Amino acid sequence: MLIKIGYDIVIESPAPVPMHLMLYTHPERVGDLRKPDQIRFDPDISIKEYIDPFGNRCGRIIAPLGQLRMWNDTIVEDSGLPDIINPQAIQHDIEDLPPQTLQYLLGSRYCEVDQLSEIAWQLFGNITPGWQKVQAICGWVHANIRYGYAYTNVSKTAYQVYTERTGVCRDFAHLALTFCRCLNIPARYAAGYLGDIRVEPLPFAMDFHAWFEVFLDGQWYTFDARHNVPRIGRVLMVRGRDAADVALMTSFGSYQLKEFKVWADEVPNTWEKVTKNSRFKPMAA
Repeated sequence: MLIKIGYDIVIESPAPVPMHLMLYTHPERVGDLRKPDQIRFDPDISIKEYIDPFGNRCGRIIAPLGQLRMWNDTIVEDSGLPDIINPQAIQHDIEDLPPQTLQYLLGSRYCEVDQLSEIAWQLFGNITPGWQKVQAICGWVHANIRYGYAYTNVSKTAYQVYTERTGVCRDFAHLALTFCRCLNIPARYAAGYLGDIRVEPLPFAMDFHAWFEVFLDGQWYTFDARHNVPRIGRVLMVRGRDAADVALMTSFGSYQLKEFKVWADEVPNTWEKVTKNSRFKPMAA
């Protein structure tokens, strides 16, 4: 299938302000793009791009005095398949983990492994290691955390999510991936687009979405504690240890957000045409 993705963001600054942007699709999806993935600006300004240590595409700008509009509108080809499920995926012993996964066992800015370890072992210690344990964590977070924009703030950590039992998608992801790390399962934060494709639409405006990935049976798998069901059309933008590594907009000075729109919509009447010449296989009926 083809998915039209993008955003339209307007900010206002009282003075020129340096900014760091992570508003691109992830480099691993570059081969799926049908249109260039470039941030456009009004007024026109320059941007310097680079790849960060986690493999994310980033940009640096200086937002001018006054209003700045940033927008992107592209099309990505997607398999149309839901998130992979592999109930047989095993959990590795720590000594068998690849070195690059070890950082995802440690505490980080929003993920207090030390404070949540005893709780995690009490809740999930007796569950079979591997896929079953991760799914149990997702199920618990999904059932016990109340979702709502009024229930979060920029400094809310996984431990606070656990004690307050409230949050938004990034808070669900932080708590679930922290529980995984406490149980010696490498887990990393991920964010991007997830539109209401072939599901009942949510009753509020779309935003970027956060989920997490775990390393089981030699590869990374996607889990989503907010929705807790496999979804279609997930488009990755960024990965990191937690949200501190992958803030989509970071300013080194003050600004006000004036407008914010995000979209991820299936392009109608393209599925049959796309699959005839695509490397993707159509979704089973």
